[in-house]
This record gives sequence, C-alpha cells and structure tokens, in this order.
Amino acid sequence: MNAALDGQTLELELESPAMNLVGFEHAATTDADKAKVAAARAKLENPLALFNLPKAAGCKVATQELESPLFGDKPDADDDHDEADKDGHEHHHEHSEIQAHYQLSCSAPGALKTLDLANIFNTFPATQKIQVQLISPSGQQGVEVTAKAAALKF
Repeated sequence: MNAALDGQTLELELESPAMNLVGFEHAATTDADKAKVAAARAKLENPLALFNLPKAAGCKVATQELESPLFGDKPDADDDHDEADKDGHEHHHEHSEIQAHYQLSCSAPGALKTLDLANIFNTFPATQKIQVQLISPSGQQGVEVTAKAAALKF
C-alpha cells in the first residue's frame, strides 16, 4: 500500500492478491464466487469506511479507480504469464491482483494524525500484513502493519 499526504490531497493505493480479498484468484464463474467479488468491490468502493479516516479531517473522495481481472478488466499485455514447456504444453499462471487507487480531498488535513488500517483487516480477514509506504509532511516511512498493530502516524 502507498499513502501520500500532500497539502489537502490524500492519495491511497492498495494492491493485493485477490486471494486476500475474495478468497480465490481464478475467474469468478459460480454465483457464489461472483457474489464474493461483488461484495469485495462494494467494500473497496467505500474508502472512507475502509480506511477509517477521522471525520474532523473532512475528507471526501475526489477520484477512485478499482482494477482487477476479476472485475472484468483486461490484464496488461506484460501480465501474460502463459509459458510453453519443451513439449509444447502451455502452463497458465493466474495470479489475479486487485488494485484500488483513491484520491481524497481533505478540508482539514491537520486532523489526519494516524492512518488506521484495522478495517481492512476486519473486512478482509485473509489479509495478514500490509507493507505501507507513507509520505507525509513529517517525512517518509515504510512500515509493515498487522491486524494487531494496524495504525501508523502521519
């Protein structure tokens, strides 16, 4: 995850293996799998709840983008991991990722004291740790957060 606070703009980028968010990485073909993908997408479409930002910061979503092959997005050409072995058999390596990019406009960015990721762990319990790169007025830090220690200071 990348987080950057610059003036009144808070940018958040979350990238995760689909396994951590929906429990599988294959294309959703069954109704149950499609429901899991739709539920995960709905949760990702509400970043203010997901990132538990303080109301005092006055953050509003300016833009958001969600991308994943599971959402019907076409993978990039360089993500094609099909290989043929010496016998000409193809091996398909499906590693579906889900990427979310949010740009938030915060009227009182000084109220952003911490970035609390507890809701991500609660919402997506298969997520065990998140590598966070945070850039804020107080500097840059790289932190690994877990469900037990899910907050970091701006």
